Amino acid sequence: MSTIPDFDVTLNEQPVPAAERERILADPGWGRYFTDHMVTIQYDAERGWHDARLRPYGPIALDPASQVLHYAQELFEGLKAYRQDDGSIVTFRPFMNAARMNRSARRMAMPEIPEELFVAALEQLVRVDRDWVPTADGYSLYLRPFMFATTRALGVNQPAQEFTFAVIASPSGLYYKNGIKPVTVWLSQDYTRAAAGGTGEAKTGGNYAASFAGQAQAVANGCDQVVWLDAVEHRWVEEVGSMNLMFVYGSGAQARLLTPALTGTLLPGVTRDSMLKLAPDLGIPAEEGKISIEEWQAGCESGQISEVFGCGTAAIISPVGAVKSADREWTIGAEPGPVSMRLREELVGIQYGTRPDPYGWVHKIV
Repeated sequence: MSTIPDFDVTLNEQPVPAAERERILADPGWGRYFTDHMVTIQYDAERGWHDARLRPYGPIALDPASQVLHYAQELFEGLKAYRQDDGSIVTFRPFMNAARMNRSARRMAMPEIPEELFVAALEQLVRVDRDWVPTADGYSLYLRPFMFATTRALGVNQPAQEFTFAVIASPSGLYYKNGIKPVTVWLSQDYTRAAAGGTGEAKTGGNYAASFAGQAQAVANGCDQVVWLDAVEHRWVEEVGSMNLMFVYGSGAQARLLTPALTGTLLPGVTRDSMLKLAPDLGIPAEEGKISIEEWQAGCESGQISEVFGCGTAAIISPVGAVKSADREWTIGAEPGPVSMRLREELVGIQYGTRPDPYGWVHKIV
């Protein structure tokens, strides 16, 4: 039996004019503009998922007592649609995003959404708003699926029973408009992103709200991003900003990759997982493990660690060039390293169709 309901489609009678859309797509920035339509699907404990709609992009009405506004029962995902060289439009590993949303939902006491329905919602929106998928090299259409509690109640004795799932889309340009440049990062020893047993591995908005103070501290100290450490000893490296971290040991044929293991406090990134699968096939051994700030500094000073980079959906690769904290600082490199750039080139090539996809990661929509 299919888990995908029929979508009720209401097209926008006043879409963005073609000339204005093309002007936007020439320089869309990041998260500034949105397509003409959105998807919404409702859930309640009795009926399950129902009332799937594609409708004009616009405000969502919420009762002031909706539980999301008071107890932050909410989560989201992020992935992209790409226009490939042959003109087709694809997404990258959308079923992995669907599985991660359901893992987040279990932690947040929210309903799981069938993976086929999650992907069908993306397909509905991209097909209708296909003209919003940019054609310029490196540009894409960012897709934001999200879910939030709509139950009208102020009690905290049980989770909500009613939810809305939605998908919106925003054209995005180059993450690095002037070329990829290494960033300087700040080791946060005053703030903690997540602790064991918490919501660190769930992609919920509260994790990001809690990170703003640490990011502001990083900027105040002349840094671009904040590095999060473990909540117990404040010495084991976990993430950088909203990205997973990767360390390159050695160089050339001896290069190998290490990334902090998933302990329940880190987000299981789709790009992270892709790197761990892609690197060995390129002759770069990859493993999950632990690295302390002392080992990081010593490895860079000895030359044992040759590259460090963050990886995520938005940037793909974000090289780290220098590290600062209240009591120490060290450098890694002034230019992106060859290993990180090779990994980026291979992954982007799969996404845009300029390289073969032996993994079946690309999901064609149009």
